[in-house]
Amino acid sequence: MRKAERALMSLTDKAGCEEFALALTALGLELLSTGGTASALRKAGVPVVDVSDFTGFPEMLDGRVKTLHPRVHGGILHQRANPGHVAKCREHGIVPIDIVAVNLYAFSRTVQNPECTLSEAIENIDIGGPTLLRAAAKNFQDVTVIVEPTDYELVLAELRNYGNTTLVTRFRLAQKVFALTSSYDTAISAWLRKIDPLTNTYFKGDAGA
Repeated sequence: MRKAERALMSLTDKAGCEEFALALTALGLELLSTGGTASALRKAGVPVVDVSDFTGFPEMLDGRVKTLHPRVHGGILHQRANPGHVAKCREHGIVPIDIVAVNLYAFSRTVQNPECTLSEAIENIDIGGPTLLRAAAKNFQDVTVIVEPTDYELVLAELRNYGNTTLVTRFRLAQKVFALTSSYDTAISAWLRKIDPLTNTYFKGDAGA
């Protein structure tokens, strides 16, 4: 079993993230992170590499573009047993990202506020998060994806025992991702169908729905 080398953490729900990150570094993994997650980890004394330093490209557009970069997605999506993938990554300086721990902007909670504007709702539609999650879940043969803090201990136990997670665990965690992203997109679609974009109000009959 190939040993996990690197993890990416970008979290809205930071419950347990410091302890998880400290345990990962104790196991020898390099940690990559963004924004508020990186700040929280540094405050807890966790050594972390900003994704912008990892990619050589700054966060931009008020944080809309952070992780959408070939060094990130190539590191997640390349198949470790595919010689062509490995050679292409080596050619372009892409290194493996073996663990992806991400949870999403709280869109549903945001739009529950009756004062929520259309622009606020739009800014709480996560783009990078679902993209990272779907990439990691698609490549579950090689990558561990975590969307719930309750799975941290399972992942740590397998890392301690085997140096990586088992295929069965990676597959089950990938299943959670596609269930989550499906429900996330459904919530966004359902809310947007209620809104008149010209007046930023609910269509008649939908107020309070």
